[in-house]
Amino acid sequence: MAKVFVIAGPSGVGKGTLIGRLRERVPTLELSVSATTRPPRVGERDGVDYHFLDRTEFDARIAADQFVEWAEYSNNRYGTLRSELERRADAGFPVVLEIDLQGARQVAERMPAAVRVFVAPPDSAALRQRLLARATDSPEVIEQRLEVAEAELAAREEFPYVVVNDSLERATDELVAIVGSQLLVG
Repeated sequence: MAKVFVIAGPSGVGKGTLIGRLRERVPTLELSVSATTRPPRVGERDGVDYHFLDRTEFDARIAADQFVEWAEYSNNRYGTLRSELERRADAGFPVVLEIDLQGARQVAERMPAAVRVFVAPPDSAALRQRLLARATDSPEVIEQRLEVAEAELAAREEFPYVVVNDSLERATDELVAIVGSQLLVG
């Protein structure tokens, strides 16, 4: 199986942006599409941005052990389907997962060889500003995300690699260097 990279960190820290830039510079890297019970946002497409599942189907897949990891976040469930990950990795493509702390811990347990990277904000104020600027969540959801973020930031020591996203260019360079070095290891 090819390498699996786990990119985790609090909501709004820039994981998606960094992964997009990483994939531009490492084009062989495949993105695993997560499943979720949340409704699609404007412009999101099923099977491309997420696999949108209703709660009943999501629960059935949990019961059938079809997830490598899953978590509940802001009253919605998110998870990585085992089939999604295996299809890409078995074809020899390195795969990147964009997941939360809870999911990263599950992957570490089930797939100890996965390379885990924690993306951290320069400080809490920067994280708040990013969530507000994103304008995709209500003020209540933003406050929930910030509360969760405090606990997640305390867990950064659990990760072999930490990238502080204080400069997008520098953080991208650092992430590319980590992934590149791990791909060379084999």
